[in-house]
Amino acid sequence: MKSLRLGTRGSKLALWQAEHVAKELRKSHPDLKVELQIIKTTGDKIIDVALSKIGDKGLFTKEIEKELLEGRIDLAVHSMKDLPTQLEKGLCVGAVLQRENPADVLISHQDYTFENLPIEARIGTSSLRRIAQLKKLRPDLVFVEIRGNVETRIRKMHEENLNGIILAYAGVKRLGMENVITQVLSYETILPAVGQGIIAIEARQEDTKVLSLLQKINDKSAYLSSQAERAFLRELEGGCQVPIASLAEVKDDRISMRGLIASLDGSEIIQGRDEGSCLEAELLGQKLARSLLDQGGARVLGDIRQAGGQDG
Repeated sequence: MKSLRLGTRGSKLALWQAEHVAKELRKSHPDLKVELQIIKTTGDKIIDVALSKIGDKGLFTKEIEKELLEGRIDLAVHSMKDLPTQLEKGLCVGAVLQRENPADVLISHQDYTFENLPIEARIGTSSLRRIAQLKKLRPDLVFVEIRGNVETRIRKMHEENLNGIILAYAGVKRLGMENVITQVLSYETILPAVGQGIIAIEARQEDTKVLSLLQKINDKSAYLSSQAERAFLRELEGGCQVPIASLAEVKDDRISMRGLIASLDGSEIIQGRDEGSCLEAELLGQKLARSLLDQGGARVLGDIRQAGGQDG
């Protein structure tokens, strides 16, 4: 192959990720020409409503996947956490790049750390996962719905005089804005979203030439971690509407994994850990999910779905 058409969203972060993939491909295949094609998604068009209120099935991926299936692009680049656990028929994750730190961060223009936030501090986030975990630790916190790219959220923090906002470390770092981070939050404070920090490259299953090219840039550890985490989420049938978190870490030939299911108000947190062989990454994710369901997670998820689970 002499050239590849790479589909991506048009945000600064999406373009950074797409350019990063293109750079890695050119590095491993010096004669390869990689051309970026920007595709607008539903999630890009709806910017003033929490994702949990509009559903999450392919909000940031569906239009790009359509272009891929119809052959107008050769591969697609996504943030792994945006990618549905059930891909469109005929598509697969061909490769992932090395994972960035998957932690969440607190950004506060008033220089607060999580530990010294004032009573009833106003925190900007629309993530049910983040809200539930923080409510468990600080029921007094007031959460303000906030969406948009990193710069937009930081601007809104100033305009609305919020005490802080919560973002993923990976996105902030990739945009070269680490200097605005007040605190990197521990996994004990907030366990990350499934796939957080991982860039996923999607391709057509039958496109053996593209898949062969992608294998040269695939990061095995990140790929195995994402397999375990996505299997965990798939087993729980979760998404933006449900507070679910998971993190799998690879060391040698073993994967250690933790997972969490929370009620919307954070009053109940069902969590656990497990580990297993890298050869059974998906089975490990499924096993941990079933364990949490048996410990009370099924009831918690049932209550959320019965209530509508849409408070963003």
